[in-house]
Amino acid sequence: MTAVAAVLAAVAVFLCLVPARRSALLFGLVLLAVAEGVLLHSLVPAHDLERAVASPARIAALVVGLGVVSGIALVFARYPAFVPVVILAAAPFRVPVTLGSQDAFLLLPLYVVLAAAGLALILRALRREALRPPPLVLGVPFAAYVALASVSYLWTLDRPAGALELVFFLLPFAFLVAVVARAPLEPWLPKALAVTMVTLGVLFAAVGLWQERTHTLFFAPTLEVANAYTTFFRVTSLFKDPSLYGREVVLAISVLLVVTLGRRLNPYLGAAGIAFLWLGLYPSYSQSSMIALIVVAAGIAAVLGDRRDRIVLGAVVLTIGLVAAGLLAARARHSPLHTVTRGRSTLVTDSTRAFLKKPVAGVGIGAQPRASAAEPARKQSRARAASHTTILTVAAELGLLGLVAFAGVLAGAVAVLRIAWRGNRLVGVGLAAAFGVILVQSFVYSGFFEDPLTWGVLAFSAACLAAPPVARPRTTPGR
Repeated sequence: MTAVAAVLAAVAVFLCLVPARRSALLFGLVLLAVAEGVLLHSLVPAHDLERAVASPARIAALVVGLGVVSGIALVFARYPAFVPVVILAAAPFRVPVTLGSQDAFLLLPLYVVLAAAGLALILRALRREALRPPPLVLGVPFAAYVALASVSYLWTLDRPAGALELVFFLLPFAFLVAVVARAPLEPWLPKALAVTMVTLGVLFAAVGLWQERTHTLFFAPTLEVANAYTTFFRVTSLFKDPSLYGREVVLAISVLLVVTLGRRLNPYLGAAGIAFLWLGLYPSYSQSSMIALIVVAAGIAAVLGDRRDRIVLGAVVLTIGLVAAGLLAARARHSPLHTVTRGRSTLVTDSTRAFLKKPVAGVGIGAQPRASAAEPARKQSRARAASHTTILTVAAELGLLGLVAFAGVLAGAVAVLRIAWRGNRLVGVGLAAAFGVILVQSFVYSGFFEDPLTWGVLAFSAACLAAPPVARPRTTPGR
């Protein structure tokens, strides 16, 4: 049944993202719900399902939960422009969950919001409201990638991990695109999204600074052990990993940079906010987040800054790059490559070997860690070894076909961001900056397709395409 569900999921994603007809959308939503239910059933043991309805109190809690979701859905159906803001507010929060023998941090608040948004979308479709699908330049590549990942479940070497990847990440996020791309674009919406992003960043940075002061961590037992053997203390804020925390803070910094250089915020207030966020980012010691910040900040200054801004930022970036290269070269002279790269070189080697095993279609969705750990040289060291590099994960799990599909997604992203940029330059720059943060970090840290903001940024860019262009002041014939 799970194999059939994976195929149904591939069909459902195309129906949700590509056709413009309401009947196709509704049928796709039904297929997607069925596929999700079957795959989820394979992950959750039967006794856990029985425990959910084992007492009147738990049944009452389920009824109340369904009532809350239905109430939120009615609000979304009445005010669909609120959907992107609420999704953004819920997107970062992950909750530790045990599914059978697997431990995972899942986006439970986001799933609740998406369920309500799905019901609201069905109501809007039944009321025959105007629902514009994502543009083909974005919908087709996204649908092709998710469909390929779903079908690869048929030959994956790790079915539980593959089902988890589909049920809790790829399929819900494809649905997220279908919902957000069909949301109406109100004039206040870009500002509301920017305020939400910065508020979340300030919250996470404040918690991170508190952790650095008190040496207290949440959800990170492995890092607690590592901190005991180092001279510095890494923080994670409300996340399980410092790089996830760093990504959220860098996203907030990029938004503040855009609105400050775009003359939409007092420069002193913007500088103070950026300084506070950077102070919160520093104790994460996330190298991938720092790299993403440098690259994206340079891009924002090049687009929105004046000549002085470009010169100053270019000099800073060049200096940081030279210092980093010098430190890396100094360490490499006295340490093996594995130590210098903190184990990343070994992960790259193992993932490459896994790719060479099945270079055309890969080892299947979710199976890269198992395929890498199965190498003879790594059997005794660990059972699982994630590549921490998105492109290597895609190559190992989906092969050359996956790399082609990944390239299509990136090409579609560039296309929609460029069109959104033309419609409203400042909004386009902000969306491109957010996407750039996630993309740059994905080259040295995993999570490109597992981060809902990757999908949300592009979906909102697609929604911008349906909005009328910003009115430009007219000039009289004689001037």
